[in-house]
Amino acid sequence: MEDLNNNIEKQVNKENGIVKGAAIIGAAGIVVKLLGAVFKIPLTNWMGSVGMSYYQIAYVIYSVLIVLSTAGFPVAISKLVSENNAKKQFANSGKVLKTSLGIMTFLGGVSAAICFFGANAYANYVENPMAAQAIRAIAPALLFVPLLSSFRGFFQGRRNMTPTALSEIIEQLTRVIVGFALTRIFLKSGLPAAAAGASFGASAGSLMAMAFMILVYSMFKSRLQIENSRGSDYIEDTKVIIRKILTIAIPIIVGAEIIPIMYSIDATVIMKRLVATGWSQEESTYLYGLMAGYCNSLVNMPEFLIQAIAISIVPAISHASARGDYENVDKNIGTGYKLTTLIAFPSMIGLLVLARPILKLLYPAQIDEAMDAVPTFIVMTFSIVTLALYETSTGALQAIGKQIIPLRNVAICALIKIVLTYIFVGIKSINVVGAAASSVIAYLIAFALNEVAVKKYTGARTDIMGTFIKPFIAALVMGAFAYGSHKLFSIFLGNSLSTLFAILVGVLVYGIMVVVIRVASPEEISEIPKGEKINALIRKVVKNW
Repeated sequence: MEDLNNNIEKQVNKENGIVKGAAIIGAAGIVVKLLGAVFKIPLTNWMGSVGMSYYQIAYVIYSVLIVLSTAGFPVAISKLVSENNAKKQFANSGKVLKTSLGIMTFLGGVSAAICFFGANAYANYVENPMAAQAIRAIAPALLFVPLLSSFRGFFQGRRNMTPTALSEIIEQLTRVIVGFALTRIFLKSGLPAAAAGASFGASAGSLMAMAFMILVYSMFKSRLQIENSRGSDYIEDTKVIIRKILTIAIPIIVGAEIIPIMYSIDATVIMKRLVATGWSQEESTYLYGLMAGYCNSLVNMPEFLIQAIAISIVPAISHASARGDYENVDKNIGTGYKLTTLIAFPSMIGLLVLARPILKLLYPAQIDEAMDAVPTFIVMTFSIVTLALYETSTGALQAIGKQIIPLRNVAICALIKIVLTYIFVGIKSINVVGAAASSVIAYLIAFALNEVAVKKYTGARTDIMGTFIKPFIAALVMGAFAYGSHKLFSIFLGNSLSTLFAILVGVLVYGIMVVVIRVASPEEISEIPKGEKINALIRKVVKNW
């Protein structure tokens, strides 16, 4: 534990840039998403699309309520702490944390109560009454996650991403272990009980992560006391801090709440439209389960890296803006966009060209269902890019205090999404594929609206060639090699090995293309951890690097 303390202390007050901050959160995200895949893939194999529909309904209502009590607050805390630290007002940063903890205790308790006592009513409303047990099982997480997010926002505001990263790993690891154990235990009691066991993993994970974060904060107390003594003794009134937190958080909460509410309404619209167009209740549940069980988890995997970028640019841009350093504001926004496309384009192309073999590889116990999910999966891959760009542009606007604008834009996005879902899913030959298409279109429109505002209020001008065209070309070449490799290897090997080889080839080709067409410059690579060593290795192969 002393080594952990020393490693964390080294991060305090360290000028971590966006790339390094995103790398820390992103590395943790890789572990978290791998654990999540390890969790959801066996669950789908065990419970099938019907059991996963119970689990997904619980996760949807959880998402709605957790956003209400967390979204916006970490951003607000991060922004206020970053601004206070830029002015050496360390004591006031501490009060921001304490004030936010009081707010989150109240909101978390209310959200947990609504989830637990309203489980039956909501499950009946979405015409999936067997999901009520899973909804109740996830309710305790709503009590702990809000408090956890306050601590994460505090450390992120100090541009110390390590506590957040470690707590995310602990949260997900506990979720997987407990969720696995309870699912297997309750599976013999039926799918509703098994889904409840899987849901309770989130509750156990949030409790363990909260305990860890409290321990980390207690280790920081002596350092914080030293900072307080050396900084300004300025401390704002509690009411002033509450007003500042709410002024920043409420628009973000409403904007973030729109998305899970949108998907909650979406789930209802999908089920009702499927039934209305001639599918039976069982068939409708099956079709919705294809999207929820086989598509969502895989398509959402790259999102953790995008969120890491959004998390990192908020304090970086806020800190630069507080000092009037508009050159760095522009630079940080550009870096955020470029990192986003470097991740989103290859993720989209890779999943698109290897959709069928990847689903076969991951769901061997449910091959027929996995193949039924392929059309929906292919369409959903395009949402990786549109959602990623929307989230990064939202982070940039929030960092400069324009949180109302993404709120307005995501409201437009939600309305378009619901209308298009109603229209497309109502066409029987399209069914749930229409819901996937509506997401792609809606997020593209939301990003376009955000980008207009970013240019207007920051003057930032995006390098189209370096940010969009070059990463896309690199991803296309990668996709061609990955697809061709799978076709070649599958002649001699089974699907599993040929798919793994194709993924490896894709990764190697993309890395080569990034260097050959200079998608990333030596200066940009030097900003990532071990970047200088990577540059040195490249110089041995590429001249004039």
